[in-house]
Amino acid sequence: MVSLFSRMAIKTAVARSFFPRRGIAVVLLAGSFASATAYAQQAPNAAPTAATDQTTPAPPASSDQTPTAVMSNSAPKRGRTRKTAEDKKDEKVVQSKDTVKSEKARKAQMKINPLGKVKSDQPDKQLYDKALIAINKGRFEVARLDLQTLLSTYPDSEYQMRSKLAFADSWYREGGSAALAQAETEYHDFIIFFPNAPEAAEAQMRIGDIYFKQMDRPDRDYAKAVHAQEEYRTMLTQYPDSSLIPEAKQHLREVQEVMAQRESQIGEFYGTHENWAAAIARYQTVVDTYPLYSHIDQTLIGLGDAYASMSRYIRTLKLPEDARGRLLKNYDDQAVAAYSRVVTQYAASPHVEDARDRLEAMNVPIPEPTPEQLAASQALEDSRQTYNLANRAKGLLFRGPDTVQSARIGDPAMADPKATLAPTVSHRSEEAFKNALDPKTAAATSAGAATPAAADAAAANTAAGNTPAAAGAPMSLQDIPAGDAAPNSAVTGTSFTATPTGVAPVSSGGGASVGVTILSPGATTSTPAAPPPAGSVPANYGLKTVGPTNAGDLPPVEKAAEAPDAVNDVAGQKTPQGQQPVFDKNGKQKKSKAEFDKGEESSSTHKKKKGLKKINPF
Repeated sequence: MVSLFSRMAIKTAVARSFFPRRGIAVVLLAGSFASATAYAQQAPNAAPTAATDQTTPAPPASSDQTPTAVMSNSAPKRGRTRKTAEDKKDEKVVQSKDTVKSEKARKAQMKINPLGKVKSDQPDKQLYDKALIAINKGRFEVARLDLQTLLSTYPDSEYQMRSKLAFADSWYREGGSAALAQAETEYHDFIIFFPNAPEAAEAQMRIGDIYFKQMDRPDRDYAKAVHAQEEYRTMLTQYPDSSLIPEAKQHLREVQEVMAQRESQIGEFYGTHENWAAAIARYQTVVDTYPLYSHIDQTLIGLGDAYASMSRYIRTLKLPEDARGRLLKNYDDQAVAAYSRVVTQYAASPHVEDARDRLEAMNVPIPEPTPEQLAASQALEDSRQTYNLANRAKGLLFRGPDTVQSARIGDPAMADPKATLAPTVSHRSEEAFKNALDPKTAAATSAGAATPAAADAAAANTAAGNTPAAAGAPMSLQDIPAGDAAPNSAVTGTSFTATPTGVAPVSSGGGASVGVTILSPGATTSTPAAPPPAGSVPANYGLKTVGPTNAGDLPPVEKAAEAPDAVNDVAGQKTPQGQQPVFDKNGKQKKSKAEFDKGEESSSTHKKKKGLKKINPF
């Protein structure tokens, strides 16, 4: 009997196999069984493998050392074990950097082209995709031609709105002052055509970005910053539910950071020139308008220093002690208020210790911030970025404003409060001086200022000679004075006939005067003129003739004197007058050539001079 695993059996299986590949597979299978048998003969007492069912007892070894293989088709039982957090963390698939980068690029592309994944072979879709590819590659003119073709050829396409927005984006991405101006116009048109579309918020955002990109440093023209602030405020007001609101708020905070830097630097300039009224006006405007400014603590300290400087100036003046004390108290209190605001509201700012030192030098108790104020100030300072090498290199190479330390949290100011002006500060200082020198007059002035309208009315009546009626007299109407009433007529009861101040009395002529005379019962009037005869019409219907008083003819226009003959300085003789024009039979003027004197000049078209005449240049 031939064994299944003998060499003869293997050769016979290969020789009788019709397919070579199947024969090779049979040979490999047979070889694996042969090796397993040889290993079992060498180690008969080896422990059973892990795949063998452990519940089955091992068979006793026979005398011929032939092992008995026990096969089991049932899988080993596994107990349910709860996975720990570390096992789940190990099994979690971590995306590679390339995968994350490609996913971000896909999301950015979907943001630019939301309809890019739509599978369609329509010509409008192909034009739209072709235009977006051209925009991404920088071929803006080609992209605009494709988009213009789509807009004019397919007015009912579903890509109409996105095409118009992409047309504006092509101008925006091209850059340059002319292209950005055209982009702004296209975005405004898009908002007009599609006011309720979600993309309208994106168009309004891009209008603000146009001015944001053109902003210059704080010490340059700030017109672009003002326009950017207006556009971002419009974006936040008109589209409060847009997904671009956080980005618009951040850009608005950066714009206001630049404008606050400008105002603060101007205040510092006036402070170095000891123009304290102008410095206070600028600092106060920054404090009231831009509370998220990165250097608001320095601004408040500068405001307090300006008031302290005015207080030191008051000490140098020769004033009465009581007046000096009132003025010092006024300015010192304002300086303390500015320093205390730094200590309380901006407790985590870098210059809070400077404010504390100034309060301590003024012998004033230092206030302590509440936990809420301290937490809010700390969160505001933590939101600001710090300078690194890239930021500093960007500031050196590019000319844009520095917005690195602008706040990342907090609501920006949506409306500008009334700006503090230098004349206003000067007037307040003058009023403070007057009140300090004469407190009684100041109290009377403040009491009288409560009713300015009544005071003005009483002054006007006194100037006009009108005495108000008694308190107990009933109110009644007054008669309007007649045109020819006496100016100093007496006032009786509740009627008067005096002429108002500044108004000339109306003359009571015939029809030559122009105007209206109002008569009322009880008013004194003069005897009216005799009425015109019946049926007669007054000259010019009683209206004054319009025109100048001197209606004579104008003098005749004098003929201009003849101009003197021109003198030729070279030849020393007068230039002859021009000849009369000669006309042909058709009435057209003939072109006449000037006479040519061969003895006077030489020309290539005429006979040249001969003899001594060549020497004469005239």
